[in-house]
Amino acid sequence: MPDSLDADLATLTEPVLPTGDGRERQVLDLLIWDAPNIDMTLSTVIGARPTAASRPRFDAIAAWFVAGAGDPSLPDAPDVEACVFANIPPQPGTLQRWVEALRGFGFAVFARPKTQPDDDIDQDMLDHIAVRAHSHRLRRLVVFSGDGRNFAEPLEQLVREGTHVVVVAFSEVAGYAISSELLEFIDIEDVPGAFTEPLDRVRLDALPPDGAWLRPTRSLRDFVSSFTARRDR
Repeated sequence: MPDSLDADLATLTEPVLPTGDGRERQVLDLLIWDAPNIDMTLSTVIGARPTAASRPRFDAIAAWFVAGAGDPSLPDAPDVEACVFANIPPQPGTLQRWVEALRGFGFAVFARPKTQPDDDIDQDMLDHIAVRAHSHRLRRLVVFSGDGRNFAEPLEQLVREGTHVVVVAFSEVAGYAISSELLEFIDIEDVPGAFTEPLDRVRLDALPPDGAWLRPTRSLRDFVSSFTARRDR
């Protein structure tokens, strides 16, 4: 095992090449977690800054993902790998503890400094998926992200090439996956144990028979004030 976080992260983009002796590439189930997107969309969905109770439980996510890989004792059992991709601000605060907790749950973490507004990890995620599709036979890919602009086309192409692709996100922001004829979609709140308590949201795909009120996520006066300021510039 590497002794440092840098060593761990370096392995994420270092391909494991085929042996060259005719052996088939190892089967792999891969999980990709888009931390900036999941954090942003969680805030949007609940209309507030997430608390410890409203954040996803990575231990439950790991258990669900590994269970989906099947019996590890079978001869055709896949390897499993789970990776979290995160932007790290100049003052990381408690993020160091969060990263270490993820590593303790079995997740690899790719951390990129966030020094400019356009610093992002979109291409890093796509690059790592491509690396693993080359070094392994990618059986199942589970992507936690609502970012259709980044993922829709490459994920659908992987399905055409034989990979089972599952998108896990909030249904309010994952139209690209819900409407796709190739991708499987799961709402993140439907992952068993992902949240310690139900989120404060109303899902349009699970409305009660008598309907439901969807409260505003922003005050009307605040919106009009910002709208007027933009209009009068």
